[in-house]
Amino acid sequence: MCLIRYGEYEMTTNLQHPFNSLTPGVLMDAVESQGFVCDGRLLALNSYENRVYQVGIEEKQPLIAKFYRPARWDDGQILEEHQFCFELQAQEIPVVAPHVNAEGESLFRYAVDDQIFRFALYPRKGGHAPELDNLDNLLILGRMLGRIHLVGASRPFEQRPTIDIESFGYNSVELIRESFIPPDLSAAYETLTADLLKSIQAAISDSSDVSSIRVHGDCHVGNILWRDDAPHFVDFDDARMAPAVQDIWMLLSGSRAEQTVQLSEILEGYNEFYDFQPRELRLVEALRTLRMIHYSAWLAKRWEDPAFPRNFPWFNTTRYWESHILELREQFAALNEPPLSIV
Repeated sequence: MCLIRYGEYEMTTNLQHPFNSLTPGVLMDAVESQGFVCDGRLLALNSYENRVYQVGIEEKQPLIAKFYRPARWDDGQILEEHQFCFELQAQEIPVVAPHVNAEGESLFRYAVDDQIFRFALYPRKGGHAPELDNLDNLLILGRMLGRIHLVGASRPFEQRPTIDIESFGYNSVELIRESFIPPDLSAAYETLTADLLKSIQAAISDSSDVSSIRVHGDCHVGNILWRDDAPHFVDFDDARMAPAVQDIWMLLSGSRAEQTVQLSEILEGYNEFYDFQPRELRLVEALRTLRMIHYSAWLAKRWEDPAFPRNFPWFNTTRYWESHILELREQFAALNEPPLSIV
């Protein structure tokens, strides 16, 4: 263990983190264990939960190699993610699904020393983030989400969890309160999050008639590649059971009036393939708040991974927590406003 300083807090970082064993040589050996020949070109991509690399392949297009974080998902949960992608692909929905080898496997293993890495391989797909200020793009995105949710509603995940107030809310608050929030901000954080969780629980109870389906779970512009005049959805790593609106609200931004226009355009396309239930709009701000709380806890949980202090040096400073509390206060006000409505 090594003591390092970031911001205003000292903390220990585990120099023996499993991902430290994922050297370039190990990466290429793992990929070549599946019958490919690497040409030595490696490019680390923007991923922190897992480790993702573009790997050059001799006389072929590069592959994307995704090495799963140990102990996050079990094998069954990872394979459910893959199966969901295969179902979507079978319906000709443009998603980037994992490579399947001759034995029909999509989840592979490679051992180095005492560490076993689980990984998947994907074709490289180019594209750019969609322009969400273009209403035509929102219409197309709505159609694609409707098609995804039609498949997602056909059967549930059996092993993947649900986005819920317990794991995203209460557990996250407990972690932050016990180990991360500065003492002089502790009372403000505890009082505020208690009020937020009470409001979220009320919204959930008021929406007991809303069902959960398989959703992408992390449907922001960074996980959508726009090419050939169509969106291609990538990275289903956070796929869970959740209300359909979970994948919709993340495409909304700006003022209430702007979000209303955006929502109307998305749902016009969405309803061509899957019927959106307007009562789900009661959950938009509750789900947004849970994501905000959970994001801070996600950073906290991963803080012993050396990649996190290096790439998120602003986290766990007094300024960060003051800003976080201010954002949560603004979100508390949003929770008490009437939900968005469909024009």
